[in-house]
Amino acid sequence: MKRSLSTLDITYAAMFVALMAIGANIVSWIPFLQIGNVPLSMQPFFCVLAGILLGSRLGAISMIVYLLVGVAGAPVFAGFGSGFAPIIGPTGGFILSYIIAAFVAGLIVEKKAQPKAGTFMFASFIGIVLIYFIGTNYMYMIINYVLEADMAYSTAWMTMAWFAVKDFVFTIFCGVIATKLYYVVNKTTKAPYRQKAA
Repeated sequence: MKRSLSTLDITYAAMFVALMAIGANIVSWIPFLQIGNVPLSMQPFFCVLAGILLGSRLGAISMIVYLLVGVAGAPVFAGFGSGFAPIIGPTGGFILSYIIAAFVAGLIVEKKAQPKAGTFMFASFIGIVLIYFIGTNYMYMIINYVLEADMAYSTAWMTMAWFAVKDFVFTIFCGVIATKLYYVVNKTTKAPYRQKAA
């Protein structure tokens, strides 16, 4: 039986929902955070970090709440978007991928009783790969089969190449910072976020 969510659990989840909203639009507040006109979205970073620090269950829940908050009308998606349109649009796959990426990244860390730097780095890398695999394939299908435009599969991946370079750099940073934060978070809560049977 999984333990129920504590007040601190809910607080951490809410914090990552807020960070996802900030990460989606950080360039709107800090315009110079761009490289070659590629905005430095922090969403993949915060998504994977949520999974690693909060665990597969709570990390995924925080991403689900983020999605639901946006669908409900709060302007938390990229470009201060909201509603269903961003979900069914070309970039909607990235929003959906955050749930899976956070869950899997958290699950990888949970498999280790005392995760080390290598585990955090591996979890971060797998999380980013999942985000791009799901998001890019979703974009390709929406553009070709819903919008009925003509985009080659290779073009879809080339379009995301600049973003991928940026996010893989953040992946390294995520692995490093998770190594420092993971045990602090678990010590603060006095219990690991790994969702074991009671």
